[in-house]
Amino acid sequence: MEALQTSSDVLFILLGAIMVLAMHSGFAFLEVGTVRKKNQVNALVKILCDFSVSTIAYFFVGYMVAYGVEFMRGADQLVAKSGYELVKFFFLLTFAAAIPAIISGGIAERARFYPQLMATAIVVALVYPFFEGIAWNGNFGIQDWMKSTFGASFHDFAGSVVVHAMGGWLALGAVIMLGARHGRYTKEGKVAVAHPPSSIPFLALGAWILTVGWFGFNVMSAQTIGAISGLVALNSLMAMVGGTLAAMLAGKNDPGFVHNGPLAGLVAVCAGSDVMHPVGSLVVGAVAGAGFVWLFTMAQNKWRIDDVLGVWPLHGLCGAWGGIAAGVFGQVGLGGVGGISLMSQIVGTLIGVAIALVCGFAIYGALRGMVGLRLSAEQEYQGADLSIHKITATPSAQD
Repeated sequence: MEALQTSSDVLFILLGAIMVLAMHSGFAFLEVGTVRKKNQVNALVKILCDFSVSTIAYFFVGYMVAYGVEFMRGADQLVAKSGYELVKFFFLLTFAAAIPAIISGGIAERARFYPQLMATAIVVALVYPFFEGIAWNGNFGIQDWMKSTFGASFHDFAGSVVVHAMGGWLALGAVIMLGARHGRYTKEGKVAVAHPPSSIPFLALGAWILTVGWFGFNVMSAQTIGAISGLVALNSLMAMVGGTLAAMLAGKNDPGFVHNGPLAGLVAVCAGSDVMHPVGSLVVGAVAGAGFVWLFTMAQNKWRIDDVLGVWPLHGLCGAWGGIAAGVFGQVGLGGVGGISLMSQIVGTLIGVAIALVCGFAIYGALRGMVGLRLSAEQEYQGADLSIHKITATPSAQD
């Protein structure tokens, strides 16, 4: 029976890893559908190469930073417990690799290829696992301190802060260090030109792949079949539809907002999906969906932050909202499971945001100074597809 239990856990977490791996194709197509046609190939190549670099960085360095586990042992030792530790690494890798996939959408259309891969290696080897270890492995005693001070440790079941807020706030530093696309704003700071999505069908496909995969992202965060909870699945569903409908109303039926709405809701519900009531999750998702529309519009039009896919408002701000919201809607008085502290949620969220923001500016600022981050004006005008990959998404017959 013990062997059967172990094998079931391996299969359970392996299926979760496969579902989250599939989400990376969602990141790719969401970006493909949003960027201009001359940058579509670059979007596809970036996501795949970022994932590959992330795997190497996390396998050799990042996983050890977060959990103190390394794999430079004989395969006869690695196969213990049916290889559970290996598939657990695979599952958590797919989370780690989401960080550069998030950043990719913010810096699209003007970033150089190899400097971005260099940043990916640094972020996944050092920055992300540093906070991951604090939140999910109790490193440095910060969780113990919050538990003794506020009555409960910081709770982030599936990564509203650990994954999404980290990715979004890292992306903010990258976007600001990179600068806006040429011609996006006038000298007076007014919006000079809008770049509508190049393909709503591709954008919608990306959003749907992400949405479906998210149920592996959240539910399989239990990591063993014995810890699985149907509450997580239903809360994810309610947050998804709350985000969709709120974005539909706030965005006045704009298809770009409608398809990002469920993602905003799902980002926000990750942290408290195992402790909130479904009605609370609906509210959390709706606030995230409406908030994304408003914050994306403000960032683009008022604050002149040229974040192409809106990854800072979607992941950074909605993720931070989710971390704090878990401390509100997880309380027994609001129908939640309890055992959660609002102060711990606020402090833990702020720690994650601070680490990501500082490191985002530091890493991308250093790369800008040492090797440069941007394509030249001529390369940007030509498009990343031809400038970097020497082919367009739909080359003509004579080409």
